Amino acid sequence: MTEGATLQEIRKELKSLRQDVTFIRKHLFDPDTVMTTEESRRFEESLQELKEGKTTPLSQLKKELGF
Repeated sequence: MTEGATLQEIRKELKSLRQDVTFIRKHLFDPDTVMTTEESRRFEESLQELKEGKTTPLSQLKKELGF
């Protein structure tokens, strides 16, 4: 009986752990989705350059590079 109870407890614990792992996976923080202060600054800078027309369209860049 003790062995059966022990196996039942192990199964119960594994089920609980599986649920915890599933929850953690769903709520895990992905550091690649957040910009650093420097990345944010550079992004805002690039948006400003785009608005000011200081960027080169990809099609033009491909022509210049021979693609």
